[in-house]
Amino acid sequence: MSHPNSFDSKSVLSVGSTTYDYFDLNKVPGAAKLPFTHKVLLENLLRCEDGANITAAQIRALGEWDASAVPSEEIQFTPARVIMQDFTGVPCVVDLATMREAVKDLGGDPQKINPLAPAEMVIDHSVIADHYGTKNAFDLNVAVEYERNRERYIFLRWGQTAFSEFKVVPPGTGIVHQVNIEHLARTVMVRNGVAYPDTVVGTDSHTTMVNGLGVLGWGVGGIEAEAAMLGQPVSMLIPRVVGFKLTGHLPAGATATDLVLTITELLRKHGVVGKFVEFYGEGVASVPLANRATIGNMSPEYGSTAAIFPIDEETLRYLSLTGRSDEEIALVEAYCRAQGLWHDPSAAGYVEPTYSEYMELDLSTIVASIAGPKRPQDRVELTAAKEVFVEALPGYTHGALTKPSAVTLADGNETVLDHGHVVIASITSCTNTSNPSVMLGAGLLARNAVNKGLKSKPWVKTTLAPGSKVVTDYYDKSGLTPYLEALGFNLVGYGCVTCIGNSGPLPEEISKTVQHEDLTVVSVLSGNRNFEGRINPDVKMNYLASPPLVIAYALAGSMNFDFDNDSLGDDADGNPVYLRDIWPTPAEVQATIDSAIGQEMFRERYA
Repeated sequence: MSHPNSFDSKSVLSVGSTTYDYFDLNKVPGAAKLPFTHKVLLENLLRCEDGANITAAQIRALGEWDASAVPSEEIQFTPARVIMQDFTGVPCVVDLATMREAVKDLGGDPQKINPLAPAEMVIDHSVIADHYGTKNAFDLNVAVEYERNRERYIFLRWGQTAFSEFKVVPPGTGIVHQVNIEHLARTVMVRNGVAYPDTVVGTDSHTTMVNGLGVLGWGVGGIEAEAAMLGQPVSMLIPRVVGFKLTGHLPAGATATDLVLTITELLRKHGVVGKFVEFYGEGVASVPLANRATIGNMSPEYGSTAAIFPIDEETLRYLSLTGRSDEEIALVEAYCRAQGLWHDPSAAGYVEPTYSEYMELDLSTIVASIAGPKRPQDRVELTAAKEVFVEALPGYTHGALTKPSAVTLADGNETVLDHGHVVIASITSCTNTSNPSVMLGAGLLARNAVNKGLKSKPWVKTTLAPGSKVVTDYYDKSGLTPYLEALGFNLVGYGCVTCIGNSGPLPEEISKTVQHEDLTVVSVLSGNRNFEGRINPDVKMNYLASPPLVIAYALAGSMNFDFDNDSLGDDADGNPVYLRDIWPTPAEVQATIDSAIGQEMFRERYA
């Protein structure tokens, strides 16, 4: 079907010596005042207009969007690509294979059955932390993973070679959403000579992590993902958009995790289900890309369809850091400036978008926080964590609020378990585990703790599951790996692990004591979900925390702990050591980031 080009929007963009076709948003009346998200949707309609499913009337309706209206206008959204993880994506590949069988049985050419939109699968949901606390834990867990999933992996390997436009990232590479922002996301795509915004739907709710890169995308069901792979648009009502203005800068001691837990709490209270959230304002420039991705990742936890940051200088810096080519980066900047997708509130002629609803946050007000014991929106300031835990504990116990119980560990040593003891401390999940500021912050805290003579408590199962192999590279380059391992945070895998319930069993003697004495024990993880029963069947209370705080709780060994007033142990001279004594400064963290991370790491790992 020919393209009607009803708004005469097809134009040519020159970037250096290369020219691209593109569909000019400026040709649609009203486009300049639209939110970033709706400009992306508008371009999608302009480019995919066919006069039947996607019409000039839909384009006009979006250009004339009434921000205050209840959603009623239906449009079609055609994602640029599809991304899958192995649990939810396998059925899509099975269906493609079945279609080929059917075409073959009907006498047709099965090779004609292929995805029409680029489709990528990252195998990241199958590794389980059966082994931990040893240098060979990663190798042992990967071996078990391949043994458990052999037939499935053979099938997916066949799929990669059988279908065009289908790519599989093998196990042990990284978490799907991290691999997406570090390597797979294009920000601006080019196909058949046409430049257009990268958009994506994924078979995982945290697909929204890519929103931090200015890529509009969200999680969908398998049927919708399959339809998108086969070129079918997603039907949707034009959503309301919450404009979330950011001002100020994060203070010393506050992390991206603290920020995202605060935003989750605020947006849950505001109510954003079915809406887009869009960040804007002078404070956006001070939010590093990794922090933006952390905020986008948590969109399902506060209920929005998407939570996006616009494209700016920070976006380009991250694209360069992660090894994208100079040509790609030049195209992103030129295209976004031409289309009004570039965010710079200080620029002459900048038009602030019109939003349906407005919120605001001063970043300087963020403080160290955790969330729990069972919902990601239940934020608790770290200074109140012990008090809030003690208040919550009676709801989980059947009797005394303390129940010291002797246990003999596998190494023959004896210890005591009690209500509130942290039995799992896990740096895990897509949310934080490729964010250099919190990951290197955790490594520096581990170094400082070891140098003070501190150790993780013997009842804590400690696991480290980075979001990508690049994390291992910068831990090694910065010399922090030995300190993490000294506290038991050995690499267990590159996958979701604890956050999706793949924490693996507790040591048998710990598990038996917990069950026999009916102890209410705790997990602390750097993930995004902490619902009851999700992390481990022996663990009743679960808390979300930044990677440095995960290590701090492994040292403390209990939620019944006040980091301001309780010492983590004594140094070699017998002096008490407090968390403030080992917490790295922002300057230390930034200096380590600057010295330990380079684009060659990303290029080599994804070559």
